Amino acid sequence: MKSLLSTVSFLLLAFCNNVHAQAKSVFVELGGPGLASVNYDMRFQKTEGGFGGRIGIGGFSISEDGTSASAIFLPIGVNYLLGKDERNYFEIGGGITPVFINDNSSDGSFTSTFGHLNFGYRLQPKNGGFLFRAGIVPIFNKNGFIPYYFGLSFGYKF
Repeated sequence: MKSLLSTVSFLLLAFCNNVHAQAKSVFVELGGPGLASVNYDMRFQKTEGGFGGRIGIGGFSISEDGTSASAIFLPIGVNYLLGKDERNYFEIGGGITPVFINDNSSDGSFTSTFGHLNFGYRLQPKNGGFLFRAGIVPIFNKNGFIPYYFGLSFGYKF
């Protein structure tokens, strides 16, 4: 579990250092595809809007009566920002979220994956500063579809 976190952190830092001209942001998201996650987002072009991508890491740990369970979420996705004033955007996107679960009360560890969509608002100042995101994030996998799942994010655009 720790080696997975180290690997993801290393790849994220290496990716960040190789990109210089695009709009980039870091944000904390509650809800959304990472449940409670820290994320990195960047545009694929040298513009404030348009196509971009995100990668994050989130999860939780529960311990009760000698049993414990933990889960790590890795939301990965692409998005498109539509806006005219280079500050207020409609964000649409989608992606996948691998989930790694370790449960010592049952048969150990297992992995799952779910898909997610994103439809929401993004406040992102052109020259850097406070970032805010809010949206509906439907999630789905082989077991079903949850259409009314939400995400709320706060961060910094640089």
